[in-house]
Amino acid sequence: MTMTLNGVFQIAGWDEKPYLENDDGSKQSQAIINQRYSGDLEGSSDIQYLMSYQTDGAAIFVGFETFSGTINGKTGSFVLQHTGKFEAGVATSNFNIVPKSGKEGLTGISGKGCFKSGENGQAKYQLTIDA
Repeated sequence: MTMTLNGVFQIAGWDEKPYLENDDGSKQSQAIINQRYSGDLEGSSDIQYLMSYQTDGAAIFVGFETFSGTINGKTGSFVLQHTGKFEAGVATSNFNIVPKSGKEGLTGISGKGCFKSGENGQAKYQLTIDA
């Protein structure tokens, strides 16, 4: 059964450290992030992004996020693989559920989605799953 899930996540923690900084202002960094989900996904996640900033402050990022929580009364976890960008103060990402990453009540879950950041560390997400 395919269903589309919507809601909001709130960034609860952000620790970013550059590992390469250039004279022109470009840099590469690693960010470790914690988030709380509400809406059709209820729970929390831990993310690690690798980010590449250009001289204008825009960035592209890739990473993995482990969500733990409940979807439609089923509790478990799964991993999302992200590809995103940050420009003009807005972060967007497309992501896929990593195959075979579902655990406990979310074993066998698959799907893909996206998010777009808003204000105050919040973002709206949409996830289409087959569960």
